[in-house]
Amino acid sequence: MSDLTKIFKAYDIRGVVPDELDEGIAEAVGAAFVRVTGARAIVTAHDMRASSGPLSAAFARGATSQGADVIEAGLGSTDMLYYASGSLDLPGAMFTASHNPAQYNGIKLCRTGAKPVGRDTGLTEIREMLEAGVPAFDGPAGTVTQKDLLSGYAEHLKTLVDLSAIRPLKVVVDAGNGMGGHTVPVVFEGLPIDLISLYFELDGTFPNHEANPIEAANIVDLQAAVLEHGADVGLAFDGDADRCFVVDERGEPVAPSTVTALVAVRELAKHGAGRIVHNLITSRGVPEIVREHGGEPIRTRVGHSFIKQTMAETGAMFGGEHSGHYYFRDFWFADSGMLAAMHVLAALGGQDRPLSELLAEFTRYNASGEINSKVSDQEGTMAAVRAEFEGRPGVTIDELDGLTVGHDDWWFNLRPSNTEPLLRLNAEGDGEDAMAAVRDEVLEIVRKGNE
Repeated sequence: MSDLTKIFKAYDIRGVVPDELDEGIAEAVGAAFVRVTGARAIVTAHDMRASSGPLSAAFARGATSQGADVIEAGLGSTDMLYYASGSLDLPGAMFTASHNPAQYNGIKLCRTGAKPVGRDTGLTEIREMLEAGVPAFDGPAGTVTQKDLLSGYAEHLKTLVDLSAIRPLKVVVDAGNGMGGHTVPVVFEGLPIDLISLYFELDGTFPNHEANPIEAANIVDLQAAVLEHGADVGLAFDGDADRCFVVDERGEPVAPSTVTALVAVRELAKHGAGRIVHNLITSRGVPEIVREHGGEPIRTRVGHSFIKQTMAETGAMFGGEHSGHYYFRDFWFADSGMLAAMHVLAALGGQDRPLSELLAEFTRYNASGEINSKVSDQEGTMAAVRAEFEGRPGVTIDELDGLTVGHDDWWFNLRPSNTEPLLRLNAEGDGEDAMAAVRDEVLEIVRKGNE
């Protein structure tokens, strides 16, 4: 068996197939997952990669060898798997490597009710069981059955966001040859939407572009198609369709912070006063807007495990991240790119203005986007940045996640990568000049001696 520490990540299992992750490992994970969770039944789904079906089948063999029944949903998005886990009240396993290149694959696990399984909530125990050898089960094997859950998933989403009465919209969707090409047509069926599809053919080799819309190069085709067709909005999904990115009618990308603010306001209007979770590199405008609409903003570290944990602990109704992940209490506290997209369409189609005008009220500051710098000494470089800003009039400093330095006119966060010798900078200002000034000052310190 390969070095399992390489593929057992903080939130999932992921590696190159078959060098690091193969059917033998997937079968063992299935068996260990049953033992760790005590599940008598499990639901699975998989993406369009060539290795996903075989890995899913191997996992099922392992699970059934421990006496558990397996319900196979087949092709699906990650949020469809969360729907399956929540609606069936079963633990689940999703086979996907999301936006990673074609040679990768992975396993995302969740407990009953779509509760995430991460390093501290079961993954370490599963890895240790694989290393020691999964004990044999003394009893009858479980069964495998197939069940279509896509139509139920689509209908459930429509109960959470009603699009039946919106004005007709022309919508371009770039699925990036990922699972959005499988789910979007079913979810949009019967709605007043003129759908223009880009790269809906399921192809795990990603022949057109990477299925990672957070990278600007991967939404160029979507932007061009929005302008070519005079569309009202463009939507881009990543490989497993749990993240969604938005382009307005001018072909301009919409910041995930803006989408977070929009959806937060809609959820507050629906549920009344409550808590909204955002990570610390989300725009300063998000907590401001949440407070203005009667909500209580809660700030977390970067990373979906922190968002999900905080939402569960506080009962927050919604959470948003800069990475295009959006989490909903009504969706078992899980993330759904499709549900976020439906909120945008409902807001747009419920009034007459173009998307850029609608979103203007949710966009208040200028942001740098995430800028990575290679450094040899992360700790020392961050200390140098802190020393430069500490003690300046009106400056605040906190270290919830890396180094966050704030001022009335600007703020920035500088945090180390956990996997690479990089520092990641996000800066924001009241205007372009304020943002650019603090961005450039920080980068000069960070890159001094590291060029």
